[in-house]
Amino acid sequence: MIHAALHWSSDNSGDLSLWSFAVDHAAWLYNRIPQRQNGITPLEMITSTKSDHRDLLRSHVWGCPVYVLEPTLQDGKKLPKWNRRARMGQFLGFSRQYSSTVAMVRNLHTGYVSSQYHVVFDDNFQTVFSDGKSSEELDKICNQLFVESRDCYAEEEYDEDGVLVYKPPPLDEVWLSEPERRERKQELEKQRERTRRRQDDLNAKEIKRRMEKSKSPLPDLVESDDDSDSDSLSSDPVIESGGEIVDNDDSYWRDHPINDRDDPELPTFEQIDSPTKSPEEAPSTSPEEANTELGRSVDGKSRRLRNLVSLGDKQVPAEVRRAYYSRKVSRKRMSYKKRIADRRRKADALMLQAEIEVPTVEALMACPLSKFIHFAANDCGYSGSRYDLIANWVHPLFLKAKTEASKEDNPSWKQAMSGPFKEEYWKAAIKEIETLESMDVWEVVDRTDDMNVIDSIWAFKLKRFPDGMVKKFKARFCARGDQQLEGIDYFETYAPVVQWTTVRLMLILEILLQLKSKQGDVAAAFVHGKLEDHETVHIEMPLGFRQKGKVLKLKKTLYGLRQSPRAFWKYLTEAMVAVGMKVSKLDPCLFVSDRVTAVAFVDDILFWSVDEAYINELGAKLRKQGLLLEEEGDAAGYLGVEMTKTEEGLIEMKQTGLIDRVLEALGLDTKYATNKWTPSEGKPLTRDEKGELPQGSFSYSSVVGMLLYLAGHTRPDIAYAVNSCARYMFNPRLSHEQALKRIGRYLKATRDKGLILNPSGKLKVDAYPDADFAGLYGYESNTDPACAKSRSGFLITVSDCPMVWVSKLQTETALSTMEAEINALAHCCRELFPVIDIVEEIGETVGLETKDMTSMHVSVHEDNAGALILAETLPPQFTPRSKHYAIKTVWFREEIHKRGIKLLKIDTVEQLGDIFTKGLPRATFEYLRKKIMGW
Repeated sequence: MIHAALHWSSDNSGDLSLWSFAVDHAAWLYNRIPQRQNGITPLEMITSTKSDHRDLLRSHVWGCPVYVLEPTLQDGKKLPKWNRRARMGQFLGFSRQYSSTVAMVRNLHTGYVSSQYHVVFDDNFQTVFSDGKSSEELDKICNQLFVESRDCYAEEEYDEDGVLVYKPPPLDEVWLSEPERRERKQELEKQRERTRRRQDDLNAKEIKRRMEKSKSPLPDLVESDDDSDSDSLSSDPVIESGGEIVDNDDSYWRDHPINDRDDPELPTFEQIDSPTKSPEEAPSTSPEEANTELGRSVDGKSRRLRNLVSLGDKQVPAEVRRAYYSRKVSRKRMSYKKRIADRRRKADALMLQAEIEVPTVEALMACPLSKFIHFAANDCGYSGSRYDLIANWVHPLFLKAKTEASKEDNPSWKQAMSGPFKEEYWKAAIKEIETLESMDVWEVVDRTDDMNVIDSIWAFKLKRFPDGMVKKFKARFCARGDQQLEGIDYFETYAPVVQWTTVRLMLILEILLQLKSKQGDVAAAFVHGKLEDHETVHIEMPLGFRQKGKVLKLKKTLYGLRQSPRAFWKYLTEAMVAVGMKVSKLDPCLFVSDRVTAVAFVDDILFWSVDEAYINELGAKLRKQGLLLEEEGDAAGYLGVEMTKTEEGLIEMKQTGLIDRVLEALGLDTKYATNKWTPSEGKPLTRDEKGELPQGSFSYSSVVGMLLYLAGHTRPDIAYAVNSCARYMFNPRLSHEQALKRIGRYLKATRDKGLILNPSGKLKVDAYPDADFAGLYGYESNTDPACAKSRSGFLITVSDCPMVWVSKLQTETALSTMEAEINALAHCCRELFPVIDIVEEIGETVGLETKDMTSMHVSVHEDNAGALILAETLPPQFTPRSKHYAIKTVWFREEIHKRGIKLLKIDTVEQLGDIFTKGLPRATFEYLRKKIMGW
């Protein structure tokens, strides 16, 4: 914080209220920095996983200025030429909510702290102003911090002549960038060369000096006194009997000629003293005398060292002192390296032997930290009990500590085959290849020049239990479909999936007829599909199993191919037909028979029947056809939608998980977020081009996407509000963000609610179309053509249960209320007629009466009588105001009479489609919601 305050004196960058972020960032760094005692980090200790320390490469200076890309550009859109591309903020550490690489940035204008993805850091504070002034007290603090808080384990050492004799070892490569690695390598080479030259010079001088002194007859050896200068050198013998200087650092002397054993040894002092004596003339020496002469004297001092230092005036030359000191430093360096290596080995052994026990709920409840956790959670908006907090929130985090800390559960081939689980991944790869070969997926052929051979790739996955323990190792052999060529490797790629209209209809029939349901999943689904005769696909052989000059010619589809979904759908259809199922004419993923009805969404299949034994029998037949079908229980959840049965036998469809994600993205997952009881205001949402720019605290398009999925499956009550916000996805304003947050506040108040299917006893189809004529006029700018557009909204129910609902702005401009109603009626009929057909088809299959069951309700405002007459009367009674759109009414008027559909006038209060056309008051909204959703 002091550093940021010194370098950035404006924008309140040194605010003391930011101290908690500074402490959090300091803890983040501490957990990732190796400890001096054992060389491992606290994070390595708690996760039992060795780190590569790459997290520290992306660390930044706390409090430095950052530049956040405008949300419009983040979404891939464009901005006007002179609009700013980024805004400045302050870096306050890394996010705990998202990935650890996401930065927390403070908005300089509002003070709001949010997680940002597209950020550029100014670690050197070069883009902000600093007056360079600091108080005397601040200078004192900085000086004291430099003295007391500096972490320095070694400094450069120089001798008396100023020659560098020791330099601390450089940082490991993992801490450096690529330019720094190159610079480090060059510096090391220069340092080795300097050291080698210095050692050569010192050795040459020392040998020359001893040779020159040895030319004169040696004087009588004189015992040196205990207090002589030799005492300071006695503990470090440096000259062997052969005249060789000892060096413990082999790296410096490895290539030196003095270490070559074939070279002749230098003469000893005795040989130099008597060069002409023959072996016979050499004085005889007893073993005792030899030991005394070549070993140590009575006082324990080295005789060879005493001989050396007794020469001359006992003053060691400067060159020798430097040589001695260099040797001593070398020994210190080797000792340091050995000590660090020993510590690292002990730390690795400690990590391998450590058995980190995951604490139980009871242990966490009893620990002193429990009260603090509860206090902190209450401060963040938690209102439950302490036990629920520990059991549901804190305890799972402890259980998944190892899983969250490890980023190696989805390795590449190289990582998998060189990592700690290489044997397990190799066995998984062998199993995958054996499975594919047993299914006759390919044949091995010779490679030719005219082949379009696409690459293959391995996808590995380490699956874990919730507590982080290893569950299984999985390997998937895939093809690179992005390298396929249309017209050569593939032709058609379209593959249908079941419509949610069909799924809701089957759920309604499940309640009416008390049907049994089961859910199944097809294992290795895409491998079942066969390639067309005119499709030829060649891929590289899998890594680890390749043969030179060979490739694989596929007979069946693999994961990754463009045509794999279509091929599997065709295979599934053939299998269903082979066991007696018929494909629906209206939904290609609906299969019916006299006993079982099934729907398929790719490899997820739902079955319904009056008897569970019929479903089991069908599953057994499908397995005989080669379909690897696995049972997953009843239809309790399908494609992210929870389907629970109430005590009354009804089905409630909810998406609480998706609602939680929406609230988390909007920042409304705290107790301070207030609730709303309607998802939209009474006035419509306009373009608001001159309004305030968005804050960008969340991804607008991402939240809209989640809300569209929610509104289209289980929450028709927010359909109008979400569609209004979705119109401005590419250029949102602050008002649009506030509208999204209003929807989020409404969802927070109704989080545990969903769509309750409570069918009436009779199978019938009803439609409730409605229109809001020029609903934006007077609110939107007069220059915007959208201000004159009307909105269509309708609801189609089966046995009084919602089946289809739509809220949409009309594409053409209606000139009257009657025309707007006719447009909505035409749109509703386009959805209604297929619903009638599929209800009749399934109703006949399950034995229900479906004749004369359909009626249509039309809400009429002002000139509703004209709309009823225009839609029902044959021949049509056109007027000058209606003849320009009369052609649109011809087709659905004929269908209405042919199908026997009744058009009935309905009171505005009972018009269920009204909730999809405009924002309603709370009382009206809750009344219609009760009739539609059951709560």
